[in-house]
Amino acid sequence: MSVPLYFAVATLTFLGSPLWLVGAVAADVAAGAGRILPRTRALAFFGLYLGCELWGLAAAAAIWLGTLGGALGGEERYLAANTALQAAWAGLLLRGSMVIFSMRLEVEGQSLAQPGGYLALVRHSSTADTVLAAAVLARPGALRLRYVIKRELLWDPCLDVVGRRLPNAFIDRGAPQPGAELEEVADLARGLDDRSAVLIYPEGTRFTPAKRLRAVERLQQAGEARADLAAIAAGFRAVLPPRLGGVMTLLDASPGSDLVLLEHTGFEGAGSFADFWGGALIGQTIRVRLRRFPREAIPVQRRAIWLFERWAEMDDWICDTLAMEARA
Repeated sequence: MSVPLYFAVATLTFLGSPLWLVGAVAADVAAGAGRILPRTRALAFFGLYLGCELWGLAAAAAIWLGTLGGALGGEERYLAANTALQAAWAGLLLRGSMVIFSMRLEVEGQSLAQPGGYLALVRHSSTADTVLAAAVLARPGALRLRYVIKRELLWDPCLDVVGRRLPNAFIDRGAPQPGAELEEVADLARGLDDRSAVLIYPEGTRFTPAKRLRAVERLQQAGEARADLAAIAAGFRAVLPPRLGGVMTLLDASPGSDLVLLEHTGFEGAGSFADFWGGALIGQTIRVRLRRFPREAIPVQRRAIWLFERWAEMDDWICDTLAMEARA
């Protein structure tokens, strides 16, 4: 369903682009935003996204035809081609977005992304996080990322087609029996090497203040078993408490792997459509900090508390960075 739907929307968008753009510019000028053109840029981004989808589907078809679905050249070649396409698609979308919204990207600790063989935990503030991780972690060293992401993203045709060819786990967050979902997550962590890594968004959903309050309340209502975690999470301001099921499953399935935290600011303006449409992303500096922890630094008996303490450090860094940006 999604492929013909996207083709139809893309056709209407590109054929009608002169009218859309003129109307958007007129609306921006009428709203007194003629200098930064927020609506015009937003529509340009939608055009970029649809263009990336069409290009990605065409490239995916070419890979399948050129290898007969992996029958020619072997499975390794097929996986390598699809991994390269996944990273190129994400990189193109991120770079195009940077140009459209006049954004900059600054990365601290870039060298820590290599070599692979680690579990990457990424802050989740917007849908843009998915392409950011690919650009920062996968692109520099052709790292093969294995994603743990929500099943709803299969409505994206490129993620559906290419994502299913690769070792990714599309998780049903509301599954009544999560055992099968967690086993799928565990499979991703087995057999990691220096060219691969598993990526997960431990918060499970995009941050909002209301979600933070509900998550902390759930921990508090869990009683003594979660009292220490609830006390740490009560101090969070810009992040959600990490959900433990997926992270602990990965740690158990890959006992020798390091842990990498990908922390970032700047995409808060894409957290809601209203902010995005109003131009909150324009001129932002996307700041990324990578931290890598060797496996021996992670305690066996108090892993959950250790993780929440690292999340508190992430929260402090985010708030300090946003405060610095506000003063600049």
